Amino acid sequence: MRKSNIAALVAAVGSVGFLLHAGQRTSWLLLVIMVVWVVAPFVALILAESVSKRWPALVRTTLYSLMLLLTLGSLIAYAGDALRPRKAQAAFIFVMVPLVSWVVIAIAVATAALVSRRR
Repeated sequence: MRKSNIAALVAAVGSVGFLLHAGQRTSWLLLVIMVVWVVAPFVALILAESVSKRWPALVRTTLYSLMLLLTLGSLIAYAGDALRPRKAQAAFIFVMVPLVSWVVIAIAVATAALVSRRR
């Protein structure tokens, strides 16, 4: 297993841990939905890595870099939120980080694919 896959798995587990810590008084149904939302970018990156064997080297390198950077960024964002006192908007970070992750993944992989095609 690649280090990037391990990093993505660790980030997914860590993110769920931070989410469960923040959502201690949240309904279980909302928590399940949030767990799926928070873990989805990591699952997508791991699945993309598993089918990327024939992709151009630049796209694969971009994918591996994203796996490591989003892992680090997500865990820092969630940990920072976990260290703050609880407030009503605690869910904001758990909604925005995956959304930003999806946007970054789409832009970075599409850009790498376009650049590698022109070469």
